[in-house]
Amino acid sequence: MRASGTPPPTQPLINPAMQVLRCITCDARHPLGDMPEGCPACAAAGRPSSLEAVYEAGALDFAPKSGSYTWGHWLPYLDGVSLGEGATPCVPVPALASLADVGAVWIKNEGANPTGSHKDRMSAQAISRAVDIGARELVLASSGNAAVSAAAYCAAAGLDCEVATYQSLPAVFDAALRHYGARRVVCDNGHARWAHVRRRVRDDGAFALTNYSVPAVGSPVFGVEGYRAVALEWVAQGCRPDHVIVPTARGDLLWGIYSALRDLVALGHLPKLPRLWAVEPFPRLSRVLAGASQQSDFAGTTLQFSTAGSTVTAQQVHAVTRSGGGAVVVDDAAARDGTRHLAAAGFWVELCAGAGLAAAQALRADGRIGRTEAVMLMLTARGDRDPGQA
Repeated sequence: MRASGTPPPTQPLINPAMQVLRCITCDARHPLGDMPEGCPACAAAGRPSSLEAVYEAGALDFAPKSGSYTWGHWLPYLDGVSLGEGATPCVPVPALASLADVGAVWIKNEGANPTGSHKDRMSAQAISRAVDIGARELVLASSGNAAVSAAAYCAAAGLDCEVATYQSLPAVFDAALRHYGARRVVCDNGHARWAHVRRRVRDDGAFALTNYSVPAVGSPVFGVEGYRAVALEWVAQGCRPDHVIVPTARGDLLWGIYSALRDLVALGHLPKLPRLWAVEPFPRLSRVLAGASQQSDFAGTTLQFSTAGSTVTAQQVHAVTRSGGGAVVVDDAAARDGTRHLAAAGFWVELCAGAGLAAAQALRADGRIGRTEAVMLMLTARGDRDPGQA
């Protein structure tokens, strides 16, 4: 519940360079608005697809701005709700490069965000959108980092936050939700969580932060766009990876990184598009890339809590295929080895982030990464509250 007496946040400032929304699959254009179920034409055809924002190219100058939203001119909002997210460390780690037998390994440490994960970037933009349109309540399906992040940003914005979770929500996440004043709704499974969110959005007008469609799409566009700043930051720091390795569930972060890199190349700010690799704990995207239906449900078990979903989205497929990358399956044992090596280098991360290092080693072993090439590892969250690290 909202804390009594919480002052309203500063009114978010929408980016005037944002022109329309565009389907990432069929290229249909839509007026700016809230379309949490994605492209209606693709949904009607039985193959749901996410939307992205289209910006006036002349406004996308490659220079950070002052203020809380350094890269807001590349995002939906120039300013808005913030807890100081972004500007996370991006550093080379020669010991990991030697271990992976590659030219360089860079890490982008998203655990340095205010609530400890990359989800803060999505929360800032999405909750700014909610405030901008006068929403009073936000709802999402999450039993992990997104839940904690949304609860924190809703508290800062003075919005009610309702989270559909599993009964087995780790105690540390439950405590965080209670402290931030979020309301928890316990569901039996993933589809029950989505059904709850769908009902709250359609019947009660709550603002959705995450997907609730079946088959799945990515999270609503104003949130996913927030992830574009991840790539903008590392490019501004002078890093030019040949490969980017991203732990992936439904591909929100993966797509945000791809869309920013694609635009940087198109505008001449980057010489080439790196190859993007989605890391998954059991075969999902890899099966789709081999010919399975994208709309299938791919069941599996894993301790990689943050990437344990059973669905594949269009944004995953497009990000890896359009960049010349692919999917890499990393089991829990290899992921645990990866977290140990990262910890030895000074980075304690969630288990699925450790899987990224194991993926780099596997890609090098089969020749898809060359010995002299540079690799970017996305360290998505800290390891101190990951149940897979217990």
